[in-house]
Amino acid sequence: VGLHNCGFWRPKSLLDTARFTLSFNSRHRKKHQDSRALWKHEAVQKYLETLSKEYQQVSHLLNADSIDDFEQRNLRKRCADLSPIAAAFQEIKEAEREVQELEAMCRELDSRDEKQLLELALEEKETLDKKINMLCRKLFQLLVPKEKYDRSHVILEVTAGRTTGGDICQQFTKEMFEMYQNYADYKSWTFDIVNYTPAEIGGLHHAAAHICGDDVYRHLKYEGGTHRVQRIPETGLSSRMQRIHTGTMSVIVLPQPEEVDVKVDPKDLRIDTFRAKGAGGQHVNKTDSAVRIVHLPTGLAVECQQERSQLLNKEIALRTLRAKLYQQVIEKQLSQEQSARKLQLGTRAQSERIRTYNFTQDRVTDHRISYDARNIKEILSGKEALDKLINRLLEFAEIEAVTEYLGNLQALEGGGC
Repeated sequence: VGLHNCGFWRPKSLLDTARFTLSFNSRHRKKHQDSRALWKHEAVQKYLETLSKEYQQVSHLLNADSIDDFEQRNLRKRCADLSPIAAAFQEIKEAEREVQELEAMCRELDSRDEKQLLELALEEKETLDKKINMLCRKLFQLLVPKEKYDRSHVILEVTAGRTTGGDICQQFTKEMFEMYQNYADYKSWTFDIVNYTPAEIGGLHHAAAHICGDDVYRHLKYEGGTHRVQRIPETGLSSRMQRIHTGTMSVIVLPQPEEVDVKVDPKDLRIDTFRAKGAGGQHVNKTDSAVRIVHLPTGLAVECQQERSQLLNKEIALRTLRAKLYQQVIEKQLSQEQSARKLQLGTRAQSERIRTYNFTQDRVTDHRISYDARNIKEILSGKEALDKLINRLLEFAEIEAVTEYLGNLQALEGGGC
């Protein structure tokens, strides 16, 4: 948002371009840069200077007696939006000035008698560098819009690959589902299994869960897609021959707003009951408590076997169905973008993979950001290592959103008012 000589000129703001998704095939994709590198970009500095000046002007106008109540409300809102950005901008500038002073002092401290003072100065500089990195990340988080569904709970589904890998896909699907279950525990979220269809050999065909907590969708929205595994099976001929097998599984993450107002006509539903197949206590395989609901107009099908009560399972399945139907409404609203569900699921082909888990090399590669992480077991444990990878994705998304917005802004400025 910049100032124009015809008044407060506001091109489409970051808040209006909120539907950001990681682009997989951008021709202009450069090697991942962190927030500090983007901060140093000339266009970013110019943009932030403009915002800082606007904040000063808005603050000055708020003290004027000539503005009416309506304009005052707008100015107060604008001031509230700009205040944390301007504060972070000035804080980074001040920290950089301190770093420059320390660097100048360090160049003068080269005698042996001043070695201890030099070490202290270098330690302080390292602390300031960390502070600047943190402030840059905070600043771009302020600039990037909060997506409408970032704070929503989610429905997470996992499905074993249908065409490649055989048993290895089902085993990997089970490991992935347990990884997200552990991650939910690590983040203090609740993880309620809605559907669980195990494979005969101990793996998993399909499973779904409701995950509730703070900012669940924000953290999991980029997990949707095809995940590839490369490993030597633990049993069978391939294990003896040390042959590497490749398999895939898919993850779908759907936001579930607390209030989903989607009308479902009972005449459009086919409801079947069957015996539960997964873990669930003594009632498994003894009562027809599991429920499957098919929405006939769309063909959407959901299952629930979480509770012992058929009635409760029906209620949960209906809630899940409404969330999926609501997702279709969201996708229609985002018709200019690729459908969120299609983007995540694709055709489950290996060429569409978002991440590869290579057990033989003990490496996890996220192909969207060209990022490698070591220690697969740590990542599959669903704790700090996975959280680090997810935060790397979020930082990349924030940086790319700011970069894209600044490019659009420069194009608008080049085209005139």
